[in-house]
Amino acid sequence: MVTSAGLLLYRNGAAADGREARPASDGPVTSDDGRDGTALDVFIAHMGGPFWRSRPRAWSIPKGELETLPDGSEEDAFVAATREFAEEIGVPAPDVSYRELGTFRQSSGKRVVVFAAASALEVERVRSATFALELPRGSGRFVDFPEVDDARWVPLHDARALVVAGQVAALDALVALLADDAARADREP
Repeated sequence: MVTSAGLLLYRNGAAADGREARPASDGPVTSDDGRDGTALDVFIAHMGGPFWRSRPRAWSIPKGELETLPDGSEEDAFVAATREFAEEIGVPAPDVSYRELGTFRQSSGKRVVVFAAASALEVERVRSATFALELPRGSGRFVDFPEVDDARWVPLHDARALVVAGQVAALDALVALLADDAARADREP
């Protein structure tokens, strides 16, 4: 079974700190996440290439497959997640404290280990690694496409409708983790 690893960055959104969240669509931007009315934005990436161009759920947590090491074992999931973030977004993963959210199964059967962290990352331009695709199929002509053609902060509510269906559970796990953190903070003196 294929395993990938990714980073789910989050920040307080527009309603919480006065910043204007960048919408992922021309429609209205909503940002309720059920955490005391505080807006939450997540950093997601639009998958590149012709297959994803016109699909409505073509966004993803920046992620990629774990590599096989010379001894036959898989690389550490967090190492893979930070490497893939840099390859897909074009900047190093933020140097912040990450927590493992869990492993989430995609409809393809792939498992994705997700690590989450609060971040103030700003990316001016995505500079993704590319992949070659034969177009048209059987022609012998290969065209390079970016792995990711866009990445941005999106209100959590909007992200739920944009990310591939198998990653909605990771967004839910993030909300649950933050709610647990808030409840724990309320109980502490």
